[in-house]
Amino acid sequence: MGAFDVELVGKVGSMALVNKQFNDINYNVLAFISRQLHPGVIWVSSGAAEIGRIDYLRRTGKQLDGDDELNKTDYAAQGQAILMQEYRRYINPAYGVRQVLVEHQHFNNEKKRALLKDLLLRCPAQGAIPIINYNDPLSSEEIVKLEIRALTQSGMNESKVVHCLDNDETASQVACLVKCRRLIIFTSTLGIYAKAGDESTLIREISGKDAYEVIENVTECQKLCVGASRQGANGAGAKLEYIKAPVANGTEVFIASPMFSITDIIKGVAPSTRIYVG
Repeated sequence: MGAFDVELVGKVGSMALVNKQFNDINYNVLAFISRQLHPGVIWVSSGAAEIGRIDYLRRTGKQLDGDDELNKTDYAAQGQAILMQEYRRYINPAYGVRQVLVEHQHFNNEKKRALLKDLLLRCPAQGAIPIINYNDPLSSEEIVKLEIRALTQSGMNESKVVHCLDNDETASQVACLVKCRRLIIFTSTLGIYAKAGDESTLIREISGKDAYEVIENVTECQKLCVGASRQGANGAGAKLEYIKAPVANGTEVFIASPMFSITDIIKGVAPSTRIYVG
């Protein structure tokens, strides 16, 4: 594949996988995505906590009380099994499906980075598709902050420390780790809008003559992004911040809706925000 080791890394967010109107998994979206996946694709999927919440509510008739962070970990533990079960249901049965749960240590520790990279790069030849999610059930925000602080105090450059508290960052870090040709971030919108909530202001492309210029133009677009699309989400501005690292590696990035096929998005037939050198 030349300068790239992997053809595609993709990520889908929780809000794209959940039908809020019916308080259920959006099976149409999950099935549509799953049927497009094949060996050579690395997939990052949010959704475990929200799917776990829905499942708990359905089984008990109520939601968990108490600490929100603890509730999130409990929901994620319950929802992760369901999430993987649904991917396995819809992905071509000829392909293997491998669950990979990561935390910030897998990107900040060189040995763990190497183990993760080798695991992901072995998958295509073995006919398998890795499905990555952040390990929410065993990750405490307070502990992560302490661990991150310890890394910086040990002399690690703060700008190089990976937090991975959001799967947008996880996907971007995976894209850098395996040096992929393309990164697709699926979200609940068509892409990045110049005016929040207005599809007519979709920014179709952010480009430049080299990676440095592209990143400068991405930074300019971030000024248009205010707030998050939902509670707990980092929003469009954070997505743009995270994709700067893969762009610097030469990766072409698409921010798009999962209502359109990956092929159509890459070909430019479907609407998206394309970020590239050229």
